[in-house]
Amino acid sequence: MSTVSLEVASMDATKFQHTPYYCEENVYLLCKTLCENGVADTSGSDLFVVFISNEKKQVPLWHQKASSRADGIVLWDYHVICVQRKKESDSEPLVWDLDSTLPFPSPLTSYVTETIQPSFQLFAEYQRFFRIVHAPLFFSHFASDRRHMKEPDGSWTAQPPPYEPIVAQDGILHNLSEYIAMSGADTLSTMDPDTVRAAISQKLGVVVSHTQLEELFTKLP
Repeated sequence: MSTVSLEVASMDATKFQHTPYYCEENVYLLCKTLCENGVADTSGSDLFVVFISNEKKQVPLWHQKASSRADGIVLWDYHVICVQRKKESDSEPLVWDLDSTLPFPSPLTSYVTETIQPSFQLFAEYQRFFRIVHAPLFFSHFASDRRHMKEPDGSWTAQPPPYEPIVAQDGILHNLSEYIAMSGADTLSTMDPDTVRAAISQKLGVVVSHTQLEELFTKLP
């Protein structure tokens, strides 16, 4: 086990900023903190923000803290996690999920098995898709003014974070909907390394199915 693996194995999820139901902002700040405390590269080059959703905005995930069930299943409209992949290491990618009851972080393989449960037979409308965005691009382009968390009368569906909303470097105030819009038609048709490299360099990254997720992280430059 590498020194980094030993260090991150002791991370305490409660030490990170976390506002329930604002997972996209939680992960934004999580990635920033990992860069600042030396667990990740200072630029975030080894971090990837992963949005999980589908056309119906109904994605079942297991081992979630918000669940009242023994198996921890929750049907989210979308969810956001961070995956860390060290470029110059043979160690397995790590998943940072502040809303999970699994170890923090967890190896990608075990996270997929326990949280995604690919062997569980789901109806087509519940299939999960994953938008993987390189963290440096996410830091530059992501924005949320939290409009999606407001009722028609202007009240909050869940209490917002105490800090100011995240604004993109170009001044955009809200583009969350672009990140959570995904369907089977958006997924990569090939895992050719050149195709993956070109896709991951885009603002909105690349969309894959659960069967492609682990392979994608072996193809990244």
